[in-house]
This record gives sequence, C-alpha cells and structure tokens, in this order.
Amino acid sequence: MNMRSTRSTVTFSNPFTLPGYPGDLPAGDYEVLVEEELLQGLSFEAYRRTATYLTVRGRGGHAGRTELRAISDSDLKEALSRDRGATEKNNHSDAALAPQEDLK
Repeated sequence: MNMRSTRSTVTFSNPFTLPGYPGDLPAGDYEVLVEEELLQGLSFEAYRRTATYLTVRGRGGHAGRTELRAISDSDLKEALSRDRGATEKNNHSDAALAPQEDLK
C-alpha cells in the first residue's frame, strides 16, 4: 500500500477549541499533517485521506513537547471558520468603527 504525507501550516488569530480535547489552544501557527493512501485498481492516480493531525506544542510544564492530535478535516475547517468570524467581528467592533474625536 502506497502512502503519502503532506504538511501545511494554518494560522489561528484567536484562542480556539477542538472537539474531544479539553481547554483552549492559544492563537498562533499550527502544522497540519495529512496522511493519504493510494487507491488501487484505478486507471488514474488518486489518494484517499486516512488521517489528519494538528501539531500542538506543549505549554507550561509540558514546554518542549509536541503532540499530534487527530482531528477530522471538518472539525479543522470549522475551527478555522470560527476563528475568521471572531477576527472579523473584532475588526468591525464599535470601537474600530467610531470616528476619532478632534481633541483641539
């Protein structure tokens, strides 16, 4: 069975949560590892995703440790969507939209 792994980076602008894992994760860059297997018997090359992992760096007493957390593609997309929504909401808050007063 032929396997391949692909790495990419996602950025969270705000703290976020993942289903099945306790607590918030801090904002920042996270590496995503996707594992896929080659589908056999086709007349063209195609792969099926078998696993997706988010690389989480340890904090506090676990600093220096790295953990691969299994995550579904849909959960990752949902977390990124919530992060974008929170960022847009923060960028369009009343304080950001209020005109500055002239203090002469």
